[in-house]
Formats: sequence, C-alpha cells, structure tokens
Amino acid sequence: MNQSTRLTTVDLPTLLANLHRSSIGFDRMFDILNHSSAARQSTGNYPPYDIVKYNELCYAIHIAVAGFKEDELDITVEGNVLKIVGNQVNREEQEYLFQGISARSFERTFNLAEHVVVKSAKCENGMLVINLEVEVPEELKPRRIEIKTAKQINYDAVGHSGGGNAN
Repeated sequence: MNQSTRLTTVDLPTLLANLHRSSIGFDRMFDILNHSSAARQSTGNYPPYDIVKYNELCYAIHIAVAGFKEDELDITVEGNVLKIVGNQVNREEQEYLFQGISARSFERTFNLAEHVVVKSAKCENGMLVINLEVEVPEELKPRRIEIKTAKQINYDAVGHSGGGNAN
C-alpha cells in the first residue's frame, strides 16, 4: 500500500536532521534552510515584498518601504547574503487618531544563489527596488568544441611547436 506523508514547516528541523546525517557537502544548503525558517518566524511579514523574475538571468526584489527615506535604508551584500535594514530616525512625536502605516525598523535578508549579483537599487514611490542579475563566469558557460579531421589529430598528437618542417 502506498502511503503519502504530508510535511509541514514544523517538520523541517526533523527532516533536515535526517538529511544531514546522510548527506555530505550540503552544509551551506542546510544552513540556509535553517536560517530561512528561523528568520521567517522572527520577522513575520514586515515589510511586505515581492520577488520578480524577468527572465532566466534577471530578477528584482520589490520591498514596500513607505515612510522611509533613502538615508534610512541600508543595503549590504556579504558572501551570498543580501541584507536590507530600515531604521527610521528622528521620527516626530505626533498624536495619532489612527496609525496604520508602520514606522518600525526592520531587517530583511535574502540568500543569493552563486553568481547572483546586485546590479542596482532605487527607492521610488514608497518601493525599494533591488535589481539582481546572474553573471555566469566565462569558464562555466557552454562552449563549442571543434571537431578535428584525422590529419589534424595526428598533427596535434605529434605536437606542433611551430618550428618543424611542414614537408
């Protein structure tokens, strides 16, 4: 009989512990999963954000930062972690009849895949837009291999230093 098991995020630590015991070389991936799970629980959904995929190489993160000035936002990349910190300073004390716009500080982190770089960031109309791009190094890009003739292979096998007879 085929039974399916449904996992929830509550089961994630158990799942990771089981995978960690039988996997070698995946330490970074396990750290990312553990960190993401803990960060999601501690920061909640503030500030709200979207991740947009334009194509296979270009992405953007849109973060709602209404009420924050550009100098109150800090964006850093360390290793493969993008960190955005918002800290409102000199907020005037006012009497609010209703306060629906959050004014709290925040820290949001994103794990970036290998070769993903931050290209630019702009703050416009209450949205912080961070543009990302995958930059694959030349040595990792697909390359075409020339098919040689039998004569070329024999010539290469002997070695061609350029100083021998061509006869």
